Amino acid sequence: MDPSRYEVNLSILFTELDLLERPAAAKAAGFDAVEFWWPFPEAVPADREVDRFARAVEDAGVSLVGLNFFAGDMPAGERGVLSHPDRAGEFADNVDVVVGIGERLGCRAFNALYGNRIDGVDPAAQDQVATESLVRASKAVSRIGGTVLVEPVSGVPAYPLKTAADAVAVIDRVRAAGGEDTLRLLFDVYHLAVNGDDWEAALDQHGARIGHVQIADAPGRGEPGTGDIDFDRFFARLDATGYDGHVGLEYKPSGASADSFSWIGR
Repeated sequence: MDPSRYEVNLSILFTELDLLERPAAAKAAGFDAVEFWWPFPEAVPADREVDRFARAVEDAGVSLVGLNFFAGDMPAGERGVLSHPDRAGEFADNVDVVVGIGERLGCRAFNALYGNRIDGVDPAAQDQVATESLVRASKAVSRIGGTVLVEPVSGVPAYPLKTAADAVAVIDRVRAAGGEDTLRLLFDVYHLAVNGDDWEAALDQHGARIGHVQIADAPGRGEPGTGDIDFDRFFARLDATGYDGHVGLEYKPSGASADSFSWIGR
Protein backbone atom coordinates (compact mmCIF):
# COMPACT_ATOMS: atom_id res chain seq x y z
CA MET A 1 0.00 0.00 0.00
CA ASP A 2 1.48 3.32 -1.10
CA PRO A 3 1.52 5.53 2.06
CA SER A 4 0.67 8.58 -0.04
CA ARG A 5 -2.83 7.13 -0.51
CA TYR A 6 -3.61 7.43 3.20
CA GLU A 7 -5.55 10.44 4.38
CA VAL A 8 -6.86 11.42 7.81
CA ASN A 9 -10.44 11.79 8.98
CA LEU A 10 -10.24 14.93 11.08
CA SER A 11 -13.58 14.39 12.78
CA ILE A 12 -12.18 11.39 14.68
CA LEU A 13 -8.41 12.06 14.67
CA PHE A 14 -6.73 15.16 16.13
CA THR A 15 -9.87 15.89 18.15
CA GLU A 16 -7.60 17.15 20.94
CA LEU A 17 -7.31 20.28 18.77
CA ASP A 18 -9.84 22.86 17.66
CA LEU A 19 -11.43 21.72 14.43
CA LEU A 20 -9.86 24.51 12.40
CA GLU A 21 -6.38 23.62 13.70
CA ARG A 22 -6.60 20.01 12.59
CA PRO A 23 -5.77 20.40 8.88
CA ALA A 24 -2.41 21.98 9.75
CA ALA A 25 -1.76 19.23 12.31
CA ALA A 26 -2.43 16.58 9.68
CA LYS A 27 -0.01 18.30 7.33
CA ALA A 28 2.63 18.43 10.07
CA ALA A 29 2.13 14.70 10.61
CA GLY A 30 2.98 14.06 6.96
CA PHE A 31 -0.43 13.85 5.28
CA ASP A 32 -1.42 15.76 2.16
CA ALA A 33 -5.12 14.91 2.20
CA VAL A 34 -7.91 14.92 4.78
CA GLU A 35 -11.62 14.20 5.13
CA PHE A 36 -14.34 15.38 7.53
CA TRP A 37 -17.77 14.42 8.72
CA TRP A 38 -20.09 17.43 8.40
CA PRO A 39 -18.08 20.03 10.38
CA PHE A 40 -20.95 22.30 11.43
CA PRO A 41 -23.84 21.85 13.89
CA GLU A 42 -26.48 22.88 11.38
CA ALA A 43 -27.31 21.93 7.80
CA VAL A 44 -26.84 25.46 6.47
CA PRO A 45 -24.14 27.34 8.39
CA ALA A 46 -23.42 31.03 7.98
CA ASP A 47 -21.25 31.94 4.99
CA ARG A 48 -18.51 33.21 7.30
CA GLU A 49 -18.32 29.82 9.05
CA VAL A 50 -18.03 28.01 5.74
CA ASP A 51 -15.30 30.43 4.68
CA ARG A 52 -13.35 29.89 7.94
CA PHE A 53 -13.48 26.15 7.41
CA ALA A 54 -12.40 26.37 3.78
CA ARG A 55 -9.54 28.74 4.59
CA ALA A 56 -8.27 26.40 7.31
CA VAL A 57 -7.98 23.61 4.74
CA GLU A 58 -6.45 25.90 2.10
CA ASP A 59 -3.96 27.50 4.47
CA ALA A 60 -2.79 24.11 5.72
CA GLY A 61 -1.88 23.05 2.20
CA VAL A 62 -3.88 19.83 2.29
CA SER A 63 -6.53 18.51 -0.08
CA LEU A 64 -10.07 17.82 1.12
CA VAL A 65 -10.93 14.45 -0.45
CA GLY A 66 -14.03 13.47 1.53
CA LEU A 67 -16.92 15.31 3.20
CA ASN A 68 -20.15 14.10 4.76
CA PHE A 69 -23.49 15.65 4.08
CA PHE A 70 -25.29 16.95 7.18
CA ALA A 71 -26.26 13.89 9.25
CA GLY A 72 -28.12 15.35 12.22
CA ASP A 73 -26.85 15.08 15.81
CA MET A 74 -24.19 12.39 15.47
CA PRO A 75 -23.16 12.36 19.19
CA ALA A 76 -26.81 11.75 20.08
CA GLY A 77 -26.95 8.76 17.75
CA GLU A 78 -28.45 10.28 14.61
CA ARG A 79 -26.95 8.94 11.40
CA GLY A 80 -28.43 11.02 8.61
CA VAL A 81 -31.67 12.89 7.89
CA LEU A 82 -32.21 12.16 4.20
CA SER A 83 -34.72 9.34 4.87
CA HIS A 84 -36.66 11.24 7.57
CA PRO A 85 -39.96 12.48 6.11
CA ASP A 86 -39.93 15.57 8.34
CA ARG A 87 -36.23 16.40 7.89
CA ALA A 88 -35.40 15.62 4.28
CA GLY A 89 -35.75 19.35 3.60
CA GLU A 90 -32.68 19.96 5.77
CA PHE A 91 -30.77 17.53 3.60
CA ALA A 92 -32.00 19.25 0.43
CA ASP A 93 -30.86 22.62 1.75
CA ASN A 94 -27.52 21.14 2.78
CA VAL A 95 -26.81 19.71 -0.67
CA ASP A 96 -26.11 23.13 -2.17
CA VAL A 97 -23.73 24.02 0.67
CA VAL A 98 -21.84 20.75 0.28
CA VAL A 99 -21.50 21.20 -3.47
CA GLY A 100 -20.24 24.74 -2.94
CA ILE A 101 -17.55 23.56 -0.52
CA GLY A 102 -16.61 20.76 -2.87
CA GLU A 103 -16.32 23.13 -5.80
CA ARG A 104 -14.11 25.53 -3.85
CA LEU A 105 -11.79 22.93 -2.32
CA GLY A 106 -11.71 20.34 -5.09
CA CYS A 107 -13.49 17.69 -3.02
CA ARG A 108 -15.50 15.24 -5.09
CA ALA A 109 -16.55 12.48 -2.65
CA PHE A 110 -19.56 13.12 -0.42
CA ASN A 111 -20.90 10.64 2.12
CA ALA A 112 -24.70 10.58 2.49
CA LEU A 113 -25.57 8.74 5.71
CA TYR A 114 -28.93 7.08 5.16
CA GLY A 115 -30.66 7.83 8.46
CA ASN A 116 -32.06 5.61 11.22
CA ARG A 117 -35.39 3.86 11.13
CA ILE A 118 -38.07 5.86 12.94
CA ASP A 119 -40.56 4.25 15.30
CA GLY A 120 -44.08 4.49 13.93
CA VAL A 121 -43.01 5.29 10.37
CA ASP A 122 -43.34 2.73 7.58
CA PRO A 123 -39.82 1.73 6.45
CA ALA A 124 -41.04 1.77 2.84
CA ALA A 125 -42.07 5.40 3.25
CA GLN A 126 -38.62 6.23 4.59
CA ASP A 127 -37.00 4.42 1.68
CA GLN A 128 -39.07 6.45 -0.77
CA VAL A 129 -37.97 9.70 0.88
CA ALA A 130 -34.38 8.46 0.84
CA THR A 131 -34.58 7.65 -2.85
CA GLU A 132 -35.85 11.13 -3.65
CA SER A 133 -33.13 12.71 -1.51
CA LEU A 134 -30.37 10.67 -3.13
CA VAL A 135 -31.64 11.34 -6.65
CA ARG A 136 -31.46 15.06 -5.80
CA ALA A 137 -27.96 14.73 -4.36
CA SER A 138 -26.70 12.69 -7.31
CA LYS A 139 -27.88 15.30 -9.78
CA ALA A 140 -26.32 18.12 -7.74
CA VAL A 141 -22.87 16.57 -7.36
CA SER A 142 -22.82 15.53 -11.00
CA ARG A 143 -22.49 19.24 -11.84
CA ILE A 144 -18.97 19.21 -10.37
CA GLY A 145 -18.03 15.65 -11.32
CA GLY A 146 -18.63 14.42 -7.79
CA THR A 147 -19.64 11.12 -6.21
CA VAL A 148 -22.32 10.40 -3.61
CA LEU A 149 -21.20 7.68 -1.20
CA VAL A 150 -23.57 5.25 0.52
CA GLU A 151 -22.19 3.64 3.68
CA PRO A 152 -23.04 0.61 5.81
CA VAL A 153 -22.62 1.57 9.47
CA SER A 154 -22.29 -0.34 12.74
CA GLY A 155 -23.05 0.57 16.34
CA VAL A 156 -26.54 2.00 15.77
CA PRO A 157 -29.16 -0.76 15.60
CA ALA A 158 -31.75 1.52 13.96
CA TYR A 159 -29.47 2.24 10.99
CA PRO A 160 -30.75 -0.07 8.22
CA LEU A 161 -27.66 -0.44 6.02
CA LYS A 162 -25.46 -3.05 7.67
CA THR A 163 -23.70 -4.79 4.76
CA ALA A 164 -22.10 -3.86 1.48
CA ALA A 165 -25.02 -5.53 -0.28
CA ASP A 166 -27.47 -3.29 1.61
CA ALA A 167 -25.70 -0.17 0.33
CA VAL A 168 -25.42 -1.48 -3.24
CA ALA A 169 -29.17 -2.21 -3.24
CA VAL A 170 -29.82 1.45 -2.36
CA ILE A 171 -27.48 2.60 -5.11
CA ASP A 172 -29.28 0.44 -7.66
CA ARG A 173 -32.68 1.66 -6.46
CA VAL A 174 -31.67 5.32 -6.83
CA ARG A 175 -30.26 4.70 -10.31
CA ALA A 176 -33.53 3.03 -11.33
CA ALA A 177 -35.47 6.01 -9.99
CA GLY A 178 -33.63 8.47 -12.21
CA GLY A 179 -30.49 9.22 -10.25
CA GLU A 180 -27.25 10.01 -12.00
CA ASP A 181 -24.47 7.43 -12.19
CA THR A 182 -22.66 9.19 -9.35
CA LEU A 183 -23.45 6.86 -6.43
CA ARG A 184 -20.80 4.50 -5.09
CA LEU A 185 -20.18 2.26 -2.10
CA LEU A 186 -18.21 3.62 0.84
CA PHE A 187 -16.28 0.53 1.93
CA ASP A 188 -15.39 0.86 5.63
CA VAL A 189 -13.84 -2.45 6.61
CA TYR A 190 -14.34 -1.73 10.32
CA HIS A 191 -18.11 -1.30 10.06
CA LEU A 192 -18.47 -4.35 7.83
CA ALA A 193 -16.39 -6.52 10.16
CA VAL A 194 -18.33 -5.44 13.25
CA ASN A 195 -21.62 -6.13 11.48
CA GLY A 196 -20.47 -9.64 10.55
CA ASP A 197 -20.29 -8.96 6.82
CA ASP A 198 -17.64 -11.02 5.05
CA TRP A 199 -15.44 -8.17 3.83
CA GLU A 200 -13.41 -10.44 1.54
CA ALA A 201 -16.54 -11.68 -0.21
CA ALA A 202 -17.84 -8.10 -0.33
CA LEU A 203 -14.67 -6.96 -2.07
CA ASP A 204 -15.02 -9.77 -4.59
CA GLN A 205 -18.69 -9.05 -5.26
CA HIS A 206 -18.79 -5.26 -5.08
CA GLY A 207 -15.22 -4.09 -5.66
CA ALA A 208 -16.16 -2.31 -8.87
CA ARG A 209 -18.79 -0.28 -7.00
CA ILE A 210 -16.37 1.18 -4.43
CA GLY A 211 -16.03 4.96 -4.44
CA HIS A 212 -14.07 5.42 -1.22
CA VAL A 213 -12.41 3.32 1.48
CA GLN A 214 -12.04 3.88 5.22
CA ILE A 215 -10.24 1.75 7.77
CA ALA A 216 -10.06 1.03 11.49
CA ASP A 217 -9.30 -2.22 13.24
CA ALA A 218 -12.01 -4.35 14.81
CA PRO A 219 -13.02 -4.74 17.49
CA GLY A 220 -12.32 -1.42 19.19
CA ARG A 221 -12.05 0.92 16.20
CA GLY A 222 -8.38 1.54 16.90
CA GLU A 223 -5.46 1.87 14.50
CA PRO A 224 -4.42 -1.18 12.44
CA GLY A 225 -2.69 -3.72 14.63
CA THR A 226 -4.93 -3.20 17.66
CA GLY A 227 -7.61 -5.69 16.59
CA ASP A 228 -8.19 -8.78 14.51
CA ILE A 229 -8.32 -7.55 10.89
CA ASP A 230 -5.45 -8.79 8.70
CA PHE A 231 -4.62 -5.54 6.94
CA ASP A 232 -1.90 -7.03 4.75
CA ARG A 233 -4.57 -9.32 3.35
CA PHE A 234 -7.11 -6.52 3.18
CA PHE A 235 -4.88 -4.22 1.14
CA ALA A 236 -3.87 -7.02 -1.20
CA ARG A 237 -7.52 -7.87 -1.83
CA LEU A 238 -8.40 -4.20 -2.20
CA ASP A 239 -5.67 -3.70 -4.81
CA ALA A 240 -7.02 -6.72 -6.68
CA THR A 241 -10.33 -4.88 -7.17
CA GLY A 242 -8.53 -2.13 -9.08
CA TYR A 243 -9.39 0.53 -6.50
CA ASP A 244 -6.64 3.15 -6.59
CA GLY A 245 -8.18 6.00 -4.59
CA HIS A 246 -7.52 7.34 -1.12
CA VAL A 247 -7.87 5.29 2.05
CA GLY A 248 -9.29 7.29 4.94
CA LEU A 249 -7.93 6.65 8.43
CA GLU A 250 -11.10 6.75 10.52
CA TYR A 251 -9.99 5.26 13.81
CA LYS A 252 -9.85 6.28 17.45
CA PRO A 253 -6.20 6.69 18.42
CA SER A 254 -5.06 4.96 21.59
CA GLY A 255 -3.12 8.07 22.60
CA ALA A 256 -2.19 11.34 20.97
CA SER A 257 -3.28 11.39 17.33
CA ALA A 258 0.19 12.36 16.09
CA ASP A 259 1.59 9.21 17.73
CA SER A 260 -0.90 6.81 16.14
CA PHE A 261 0.66 6.41 12.70
CA SER A 262 3.69 4.20 13.39
CA TRP A 263 1.81 1.19 11.95
CA ILE A 264 2.18 2.75 8.49
CA GLY A 265 5.92 2.17 8.50
CA ARG A 266 5.43 -1.42 9.56
